[in-house]
Formats: sequence, C-alpha cells, structure tokens
Amino acid sequence: MSTTQAATARASVLRRAAYPLLAFVAVVVFGVGGFMLVSDIGVLDATFWVIDPTSVELHFQEHGTEAQERTAKAISVSTRVLLVLTGAWIAESVLSAAFGGSIKEELKKVQVKKEIDETNDHVVVCGYGMFGRTVANGLDEKDVPVVVVESETDQYDRALSDGHLAVNGDARREGVLREAGTETARRVICAVDDSNVNIQTAVVVSQIAPDCRAVVRVGDEMYESLARRAGADEVVIPEVMSGESVTDGL
Repeated sequence: MSTTQAATARASVLRRAAYPLLAFVAVVVFGVGGFMLVSDIGVLDATFWVIDPTSVELHFQEHGTEAQERTAKAISVSTRVLLVLTGAWIAESVLSAAFGGSIKEELKKVQVKKEIDETNDHVVVCGYGMFGRTVANGLDEKDVPVVVVESETDQYDRALSDGHLAVNGDARREGVLREAGTETARRVICAVDDSNVNIQTAVVVSQIAPDCRAVVRVGDEMYESLARRAGADEVVIPEVMSGESVTDGL
C-alpha cells in the first residue's frame, strides 16, 4: 500500500470513529463531573474513580453520607455501562471501516484516479445514461480507453461495475474534466440527457483542451448551431440518427 493509500485509509477510519469517540469522551466527562459534584473531590481523583470504581467504596468508608455513596455508586455503574457501550461502538466502527467496505472503497477511488492519471489518448464520456452507456460500452468493445464522468452516484457506481474508469462529478466543472484527463484525451463526448448541460460542458472543454474534439449530444436540431458556437466539433441528435437508421434499408 502506498503512502497516499495508507493516509486515505486512516482518514476513512477516523471519520467512522469520530462520533463514537466523542460519545466516549462525553461519558468520561459525565462520570468525572458527577463524582466531583457528589463527593467534592478534584478532577484527578474523579478521573481515577472512573478508571477504578473500587475507589468509590473505599472513599465512602471514611467520608460522605450514605445518600452521597448511593449516588456516587449509581454514577459509577452508569459510567461503566456507558463506557462499555461506547467502547463497543468504537470497535464496531473501526472494524466496519476496515472490513465493511469503507477502506476498500477509498482505496478503489485512489487506484482509479491513479489509472486515469496514467491514461492518454482516451475518450471522456460525460454522462452514463442510456446514450452514454451505449457509447462507452461500444468504445470499450473496440479497445478504446474510456473515462466516464457522471454526477449521479448510482450511475457512477454502475460505470465502475461495468469496468470503466470513472469520475464522480459535474462535467461542467473544470476541475472534474481535468480529473478525467480531458487535456490528454482524444475526444470528449457530451452525452448527458440535457442539451444545455452538454453545451455548457463543450464550452469548458474548448477552454481547457482546445485541441480535443468535442462531440455534443442535443435533443433537437434547434440546438445544433448553438452547440457549434460553443465549441462542438460534431453534433449528435440521437432521435434523427435513429430515424435515419430505420429508413436506410427501405
């Protein structure tokens, strides 16, 4: 495991353990504060009582009233029970992060990013709906390297499960397109089911990678001229293409 991967894994574990750790600290504060309030002792002594509950009985053999002893014992029992529960919560969170998929997912993302950084002369497919998926899978069958950009988490996960390199984000954002390796790509296919989004993406592509060919999908012929002014080298209208394919053999 590389240094970066190890750091990412540790960060994942810490995120998962944050709430149970805070709960554990809160229980300790509850016990220390309760003992100080009931028995009029210092912070160090109260902390020691949390660690060693037998000190409570020893103290009240010589000091305090019976009512104070009962209250202190109740605090001691409650604190011990809560410490056990929060301790188990911490253990469950850490183990879940380690073996339940969180670390594995983080390492997968690191590996995918590394592979994208090493990929050149590929095709960036923005959008993994029906159209984008068909394009990406078709390119893959031709052994053309593909990087998918998808903002929806479910579709992003599907792209990964289909064996594609993928970036989870909005293709209209410069940083997301750079992460997908647009600057070293041979072509960007704007395949989202929204003509405006695709045109906006083409504008960004033309700014960060002017030598990269941009193919823009639009839903209507009225968008074609706008897409070309935005930097599209090729405009695709699936509905027109489908209609022409039906009439070709007639």
